[in-house]
Amino acid sequence: MGCIQSIACKARVRRENIVVYDVSATIEPSATAIEESSPIVLRYRTPYFRAAARVLMPPIPRRHTWVVGWIQACNHMEFYNTYSDLGMSSWELPDLREGRVKAISDSDGVSYPWYGNTTETVTLVGPTNKISRFSVSMNDNFYPSVTWAVPVSDSNVPLLTRIKRDQSFTTWLVAMNTTTKEKIILQTIKWRMRVDIEVDPMQLLGQRARLVGRTQQEQPRILSRMEPIPPNALVKPNANDAQVLMWRPKRGQPIVVIPPK
Repeated sequence: MGCIQSIACKARVRRENIVVYDVSATIEPSATAIEESSPIVLRYRTPYFRAAARVLMPPIPRRHTWVVGWIQACNHMEFYNTYSDLGMSSWELPDLREGRVKAISDSDGVSYPWYGNTTETVTLVGPTNKISRFSVSMNDNFYPSVTWAVPVSDSNVPLLTRIKRDQSFTTWLVAMNTTTKEKIILQTIKWRMRVDIEVDPMQLLGQRARLVGRTQQEQPRILSRMEPIPPNALVKPNANDAQVLMWRPKRGQPIVVIPPK
């Protein structure tokens, strides 16, 4: 009988009362753009991954707050910059690389566990007496700098010969009750970004680098099942703070160039 007279109980948010529609997940069809304007670094800009959805949320009970939005985690990262036959620099996520965790948060570093807090989330504070309709969206891309010269050298001689990057992500649309910490997974998306750039350091600046391999990215997959969120995807550190830049010479011991934050 407990729920018959209780408005709060009647209004409890359940998965079957949440409607998600117009879900989209795409990567722009453009190729990765290479920038050679700096004598210190090569920069490249990948196309954008974009995800969006429309949501209908039922009435929210008094003293409850729900946040609906996107959570993202990195599942795999290979990011190697080769310098002739001297060795390579490598951005690494040690816990992920060594299999201690299955994923690392890709939050903006402020809005844990959310990817961001502008278009990425909507907050609903109870009580609300009618259905709430809204959209949530997010985007992501890579725009890093890679030194032309060996990163542990005092020399500015360009020796960079190859950049290879392969990163995989899982992105969830989630409704979370901030009062009870209940989480309802509404959608799961898998996507991957790959970059392969060949460099001839003997050429003039502006003529050294070219994209090799596929020029367009695989399109994201919107899964028909809901995949659980690993605990590490919800807490600090995020991928940007956890990553380490290593120098791995052909001969000699690896060197930490930039430690984790």
